Amino acid sequence: MVRNAKSGVSVVNVNEARELQATLDRLYLRRAFGIKLGLHVEEALLEHLGNPQRELVCIHVAGTNGKGSVCALLDSILRAAGFRTGRYTSPHLVRFNERICVNDVPIADADLGALASAAERAAVAVEAALGQAATFFEITTAMAFQYFRDQAVDIVLLEVGMGGRLDATNVVTPLVSVITTIGMDHAEYLGPDLASIAREKCGIIKPGRPVVSGVRGAEAAAVIRAEAAKRQSPLTEAWEAVSVRARGGRLDGQKVVVESVGGISGTLLLPLLGGHQLDNLAVALATVDLLQEALSFEGLMKAVKCGVADVRWPGRLQVLDRSPLTLLDGAHNLAAAERLGESLQALASGAPVGLVCGFCGDKDVRGFLRALSGTVKRAWFVPIANARGLAVGDLRQAAAGLSWDILEADVEKALADSKAWARSAGGVVCITGSLYLVGEVLGLDGGNSDVGLRR
Repeated sequence: MVRNAKSGVSVVNVNEARELQATLDRLYLRRAFGIKLGLHVEEALLEHLGNPQRELVCIHVAGTNGKGSVCALLDSILRAAGFRTGRYTSPHLVRFNERICVNDVPIADADLGALASAAERAAVAVEAALGQAATFFEITTAMAFQYFRDQAVDIVLLEVGMGGRLDATNVVTPLVSVITTIGMDHAEYLGPDLASIAREKCGIIKPGRPVVSGVRGAEAAAVIRAEAAKRQSPLTEAWEAVSVRARGGRLDGQKVVVESVGGISGTLLLPLLGGHQLDNLAVALATVDLLQEALSFEGLMKAVKCGVADVRWPGRLQVLDRSPLTLLDGAHNLAAAERLGESLQALASGAPVGLVCGFCGDKDVRGFLRALSGTVKRAWFVPIANARGLAVGDLRQAAAGLSWDILEADVEKALADSKAWARSAGGVVCITGSLYLVGEVLGLDGGNSDVGLRR
């Protein structure tokens, strides 16, 4: 690290930046290995690194939607209570560093480079021993565990990458396991129906350890109850343990009244928009109820009130602009599209909605678009900067039969044109379909391009 003599601001040494980028480029190449569910490679990697996960206290969070929001809420509440937190989530939006945070601060480039190099060496040794390559996510997960141990965090908010039972994060015995929602996504890996997907996500439930569920659907909820009983794990169903009622608010957040069986009660300001975030808040507060005795909370209600008010989770119904109203949301599956449609109806207040959207090719794009068919008037279809991105022509084919005005453009032109349309039509713009698109939009200001870590 060197200091710019003119500005006095520390900047990254060019050689260090290039070395870090080269290390990360090699890590990104491992995405070509695809998704390989299973724990033996992750366990071998961690063995080489001294099993850092065994020294951590974790809250393990799985679910189809809402995982990241629940992790962000818990992180903010626990920090407000004075705990030093680690948070591991995926994917990142603009910079890789976002995946691994301590006290809500992304890992520094110097630490990231050192950890990535060490994990890369461990991966080479594992590959020689097992004859199987470590994937991008397996190495990233190992890096997170090592960093959290080195940073001596009090508690880790650990988000599952996919599923649960065979996910690389499932090498911990958590203080609490959390399952947010169950919906149809990644069926080719997790199973063809809700019951199968629920069983995979229940793999994070450990014998005797409590579990919190935000799942309401009868089929999936029955599976969670059965699996928790089988493991003798006390089950808290958030919608029974916590009441969350909206009392107003709009673009600055939602005013909500909460009451829990553990004594949390009062009025909170929740900055995250959308009715689905009330469900996520209930899951987070039910988890806090369980943590009170284990973590010796002091000033519980103050921590909850301040933590909830301070939570930030970009790309989830994020207001980018108010004139015209421009919303950015990472919805990318059918269940999320349905909730997004409900939120748009409430926030647009009858105004026409213009959609800017791009998707990965493994999603139910047809179902997603139809879930918004009654809300959207015009759409801009865009390619996304990802190898899994769906071609715009295929996206147009998926939209066959919709009565929308459909245009094709690159992301920057679509943003400019959609805002111009919204101004003239008194409309609202919503950008959605993929977290990769969300990251691309957030990165357009150039504010995170100093080391070129955007992907």
